[in-house]
Amino acid sequence: MLKLAPDHWKMIFRQNFTQWKTLADFLELDQPLREQILKHPSFPLNLPRRLAEKIKKNTLDDPILKQFLPTLSEQIPLAGFVLDPVEDRQFAKAPKLLHKYHGRALIVCTSACVMNCRFCFRQNFDYEVQEKGFQKELELIAADESLQEIILSGGDPLSLSDRVIGHLLDELSRLKHVKRVRFHTRFPIGIPERIDENFLKLFESRPYVTWFVLHTNHPHELDDQIFYHLHLLQQKGVILLTQSVLLKGINDCSNVLRELFTLLVNRGIIPYYLHQLDRVQGGGHFEVSEETGKKLIQEIAKYLPGYAVPKYVREIAGEPHKTPLF
Repeated sequence: MLKLAPDHWKMIFRQNFTQWKTLADFLELDQPLREQILKHPSFPLNLPRRLAEKIKKNTLDDPILKQFLPTLSEQIPLAGFVLDPVEDRQFAKAPKLLHKYHGRALIVCTSACVMNCRFCFRQNFDYEVQEKGFQKELELIAADESLQEIILSGGDPLSLSDRVIGHLLDELSRLKHVKRVRFHTRFPIGIPERIDENFLKLFESRPYVTWFVLHTNHPHELDDQIFYHLHLLQQKGVILLTQSVLLKGINDCSNVLRELFTLLVNRGIIPYYLHQLDRVQGGGHFEVSEETGKKLIQEIAKYLPGYAVPKYVREIAGEPHKTPLF
């Protein structure tokens, strides 16, 4: 593969759209459309340029744009929509370690993400940013031999440098009871070049199985370049799954979901979860009813093999696992 300078992806990262006017100009939005944009959101705009290049011009009715553009709809208060819908903090065992489920724990690696989804359940999370490294978290993981799987999340763990990720993986490699390491990431959707030769070396000769769960919601997000870089991970023995969020006006259509899941399984990537929206404050306009979600699963199951139909689930704080809805 093409050899690039270390951390070259950071230069691409800096091309992200973070100002509403710059994005509106790029998308050639007329004035009535611009008036629907939330100009000063508490959760900032962050959209990779390569995704913006896929968006239709002069419309807000685009399945990619809807996921990332702050609009006035976020200011509509709705009962039941709260700052921390999954109550992450009650499961914190250390500043960056969440332990919700038996046998696995999650390291909140970073607050940085390649893109800011407007429906992100962790957009109000109180990230630990003062303490560098993961010493406390690793000590707790080392002391609990029931933990067979460690999940790296955030933010997005691929926002970290290769050096930091490599150190973390090295430390986990020393723990014999850790059998699986799982990455939760959206990064390859925004900057697939992140998966380069230097990054791939991090997964050589590990004593555990490595899993990647890629967050993708619509087939327009995917392209051959993304699949090329994901295949490089597969060649290293990394197992690829995906998770999606059911979103009103974006993927609440059986044809869209069928296309998405078919694209994935045709590349050897298994759809893992279809999530019912976590009811985060400001995200109410994305919610699809559970009844509709069940009907969508029933419909796509008529056409796709079982391994191509994800589990339809909701996260309920305090439950020992994701709650199946179908």
